Amino acid sequence: MAMNRVQFQPGLSMAEFMERYGSEDKCEAALVASRWPAGFACPNCGGPARTSFRRQGRLYWQCADCSYQCSVTSGTIFAASKLPLTRWFLAMHLLTQAKNNVAALELMRHLGVCYRTAWLVKHKLMQVMQRREDSRQLTGRVEVDDAYLGGERSGGKAGRGSENKVPFIAAVQTTEDGQPHLACFSARPFTTEAFAEFMAKSLALPLTVVSDGLGCFAVAATRGAVHDRTVTGGGKKAVALEQFRALNTVLGNLKTALTGTYHAVKFAKYAPRYLAEVQYRFNRRYDLRAILQRLLRAAIASSPHREAALRRAEVHR
Repeated sequence: MAMNRVQFQPGLSMAEFMERYGSEDKCEAALVASRWPAGFACPNCGGPARTSFRRQGRLYWQCADCSYQCSVTSGTIFAASKLPLTRWFLAMHLLTQAKNNVAALELMRHLGVCYRTAWLVKHKLMQVMQRREDSRQLTGRVEVDDAYLGGERSGGKAGRGSENKVPFIAAVQTTEDGQPHLACFSARPFTTEAFAEFMAKSLALPLTVVSDGLGCFAVAATRGAVHDRTVTGGGKKAVALEQFRALNTVLGNLKTALTGTYHAVKFAKYAPRYLAEVQYRFNRRYDLRAILQRLLRAAIASSPHREAALRRAEVHR
């Protein structure tokens, strides 16, 4: 079997990461270069810098036009954080280079911080990923299926309708030779209305929807798409069908990433973030060396998120 060049690409090694981002000064310089590649531009009015200075070790600028003062982290996901930039960069590196997901407990040990801090860093970065993937659209040939996060409770109902399962729609765009290319996951019920909303947001014409015949997917034909419907009947034979090979491969990897990493996750509350983490990494897997820099740009473009809002799962942007 030929080597999968995407899977076996070198990525950004820990040694190279430390060489690029191993000090506070290097991380600060990377932030400045990513946020203002053409030089400082005031977030308030767009004006140039009048002067720069340091306050409690952090570099600040003052705008020449409106006198607004800001640091490189002001107005970003890093705002007001007491955590050194080196820890933030290490967290981004670990979350983007890992084959599977990284639990907050593991992140706590790598960063040398308390669990609460590790949880907050992880969920802030997952929220950044979710915001970045929110506008993702698939087109062409797209395999879709209904899937679940979580498992049944002791003594509870198994399968569809289980009290501890979160339904989500999985969609995978394939290449001309049937390989998985891009993916979208959405925590939604399996209703006609929900799939119509998913189509409007995450799928674009020209489109061929390949499904297992679940009733809600029939709406695809009424929205200008070709609906390639195959009633599978469930079981191992359904999983082995060639027309769903790309989707089943991606779903298998997703469930391995989640179940192999987390042992006590509130999927009912945080499912969109955990799905977005897998989706973000999967859709950028073609260039692992660049994925940290891309997440950095997304983190800079993201507004600050308060811990209380993150814990209530009220943050959507």
